[in-house]
Amino acid sequence: MARRAFIAGMLLAACTALPAQAERLVVSLSNHRVAVTSNFTGADLVLFGTIEPDRPRGALRNAYDLVVTVKGPPHRLRTRRKDRVLGIWVNVESREFINVPSYLGVLSNRPVPAIANPEIARRLQLGLKNVILTQRVGADFADTVPDDAFRVAFIKLETQYGLYRESPDAVTFLTPTVFRVAIPIPANAPTGSYSIDVQLFAEGASVARTNSALEVVKTGFEQYVADAARDHGLLYGLFASLMALVIGWIGSVVFRRD
Repeated sequence: MARRAFIAGMLLAACTALPAQAERLVVSLSNHRVAVTSNFTGADLVLFGTIEPDRPRGALRNAYDLVVTVKGPPHRLRTRRKDRVLGIWVNVESREFINVPSYLGVLSNRPVPAIANPEIARRLQLGLKNVILTQRVGADFADTVPDDAFRVAFIKLETQYGLYRESPDAVTFLTPTVFRVAIPIPANAPTGSYSIDVQLFAEGASVARTNSALEVVKTGFEQYVADAARDHGLLYGLFASLMALVIGWIGSVVFRRD
């Protein structure tokens, strides 16, 4: 009897130790496929979502924060540093970034430092400052400190091109538990699969997480040309060279001076 009472007491303590509040996210994207044509000027997608209790009759909190991270397909990019040598500006040093997101959007309802402390932000890679950007440094592959000159220059360039962005006002809470997120897709967005990571915070702690995805694809003649260049590289190159010769010959005939 004593043993049964002890086990029952332990189970009761474990049950009472469970968190009183638990949430889950339900999200829906307005469009999972973005078609890129010759007149594509960009697109604005909307992610709608609700915060629901994880258990029946579960309680919800009064205030939440949301951070949505959108990542495009990984690619490689080299950043070069120029310096004046004998009066001439030349490339003196370079770094290659390996498998970094070709598009990176950090969308939230408040600035990331106001949502989570620096330790949590680094662990969860919240914000452009904390996302992992692997570099080739000599024979090693690693991320560097946030204020590394090449890292800062890389993020600055990608931000200028509209491919990296951090928007602290892109998430709008329509009610305390219903939200919408504006996801901008620029005209120069790379094609491929994009991941969408949605993280819910309450009082600085991560309480729920879910994900979604979208795809950016070329359509029409642009897709045909891209497929031909990828699947039939030799024939595509020969055809492109032949067209250049023909156009050059026609130009010389039309603009020939007698």
